[in-house]
Amino acid sequence: MQTASLDPSFGLHATMTERYLITAAEIAALSGTAKTHFLNANARRNNKSLGDLAGLTGLGVHLIEVQPGHESTEYHVHHHEDECTYVLSGTGLVTLGDEENVIRAGDFIGYRAGGLAHTMRATGDAPLVCLVIGERLEHDVGDYPRLKKRIYRQVGLPWNLVDHDAIEEPSGGKK
Repeated sequence: MQTASLDPSFGLHATMTERYLITAAEIAALSGTAKTHFLNANARRNNKSLGDLAGLTGLGVHLIEVQPGHESTEYHVHHHEDECTYVLSGTGLVTLGDEENVIRAGDFIGYRAGGLAHTMRATGDAPLVCLVIGERLEHDVGDYPRLKKRIYRQVGLPWNLVDHDAIEEPSGGKK
């Protein structure tokens, strides 16, 4: 049986092995993780993985901070996973397909699976702070259109990154 923790740094609504509530004070105290995208040195952000703290496995929920002039990620599209972003503060540009749109606090962006490729860039004097939420499926395929690369992710296997020109589409008949 699990018992509630009385340690205020752990949270009164938590148990010794699972968390449901992460308080605003706890979130503010988190240093986060500095992340740079493996395909884009200018895609740098500080990432606080709130969903991981609460034990979520099917959704990634991240509080991200992107410094002015930097991108949130490499321009990409997921073929199987939905993602979304809610802008908390700052200003930026979101690229959706071939269009750039100004974003600011209160804006919501939905990136549906197989939809438009996308990325964000912080443009103001202050960091762009967003809540980013995405599915965590056992398998996903993504494209990096500007780099002409495709990534394959499968639980239990290493990621595979291939050039679009190297992708073959055999026709082997019905299985």
